[in-house]
Amino acid sequence: MDLTQQVQDVIDKIRPYLQRDGGDVALDHVEPDGRVYLRVLGACVGCGAIDYTYKEGVEALLIDEVPGVKEVIVLE
Repeated sequence: MDLTQQVQDVIDKIRPYLQRDGGDVALDHVEPDGRVYLRVLGACVGCGAIDYTYKEGVEALLIDEVPGVKEVIVLE
């Protein structure tokens, strides 16, 4: 399984938790160097807690579960 599919699988696992609070996330693309670009949707757009949610939550989970992921960059 390629890196992009592994990242998508993890995002699909956490998506219900974000949707529960009115937000969502979509995978934009994954760079070969391990940088993952995500687009935030719904209530996540403009949310003051976005940096914490994605850096401490989503990024930590992706780095832990997908070998090769180095960083998550949030696009709004």
